[in-house]
Amino acid sequence: MGFRMGIVGLPNVGKSTLFNALTKTAAAQAANFPFCTIEPNVGEVAVPDARLDKLAEIAQSKSIIPTRMTFVDIAGLVKGASKGEGLGNQFLANIRETDAIAHVLRCFEDDDVTHVDGRVDPVSDAETIETELIIADMESLEKRLANITRKVRGGDKDAVQQERLMRTALAALESGQPARTVTIDADDLKQWKMLQLLTAKPVLYVCNVDESEAATGNALSAKVAEMAAAQGNSHVVISAKIEEEISQLDPDEAEMFLSELGLEEAGLDRLIRAGYELLHLETYFTVGPKEARAWTIRKGTMAPQAAGVIHGDFEKGFIRAETIAFDDFIGNGGEQGAKEAGKMRAEGKTYMVKDGDVLHFLFNT
Repeated sequence: MGFRMGIVGLPNVGKSTLFNALTKTAAAQAANFPFCTIEPNVGEVAVPDARLDKLAEIAQSKSIIPTRMTFVDIAGLVKGASKGEGLGNQFLANIRETDAIAHVLRCFEDDDVTHVDGRVDPVSDAETIETELIIADMESLEKRLANITRKVRGGDKDAVQQERLMRTALAALESGQPARTVTIDADDLKQWKMLQLLTAKPVLYVCNVDESEAATGNALSAKVAEMAAAQGNSHVVISAKIEEEISQLDPDEAEMFLSELGLEEAGLDRLIRAGYELLHLETYFTVGPKEARAWTIRKGTMAPQAAGVIHGDFEKGFIRAETIAFDDFIGNGGEQGAKEAGKMRAEGKTYMVKDGDVLHFLFNT
């Protein structure tokens, strides 16, 4: 699996420009007016991972298949969106379908690009969006609480659990705190996720800065960093303009361009890595002469469930996983060398897959 990240923000902060760059398409119209994105644009990108290329080279794999990440460009929200202002609740619904939120904040001054509120203040912009999501969650919970009362009175255990969690979430929201600040017990996690609260989703703040400030950031992005740290959220500094230019270059030209700007890597790489950390994801590999392939799982995933990412039958009939750590695979010249060096292990159902593992699953059909 990859993961699905919604790109949100006020109009004219650079969302669609960033989306175009990330997906290397012109599917999202980037224009200097609000609501140029009428429908959510969805694009998939390959997740860059230099380890995959090394594995393929050693195994002489005919094809390389990276794992993929989905971006959803969601139209600009405005103050009052939860009440239907702008394009309103249509976009709030689109956010519910994502795993995480990349909140693009304008951290650049440009008289030629209109700000919907007439000033550049990324912290205030973040608060505007957060407030709209909090209001939308409160209204959703209030409606659901009214509809669940009969089941609770009838002693329905699931309904009782749901009501308790709804009231816990509502209390946090009414105090101005997003649902992700609520501590949830393991026994309640399943029902909590089913509430599909907008403010329960992890947030990554994306500071869109001028090209000249992509390597260092600026005073505005520093304020966002301070806000993110206080909230326990993450942030990255990116120039959407640079990402757009890079998307048109071949790899060698892109590397040279980045070097000239004092950047070690593209913003896409940093954004994906930050997203992985945000959602506690990691990668394992399957390698052979036919293909070298990357697979994304959540940290803490056991071997049978990791096998299930490839195919459900792998999980159902799981016997064992032949496992080689990435460094051992590289250091011993591939699978055969690792096996001869005693670096291949047979792991069972209780094995917790580690980032970089090279796996071969054995299963019953």
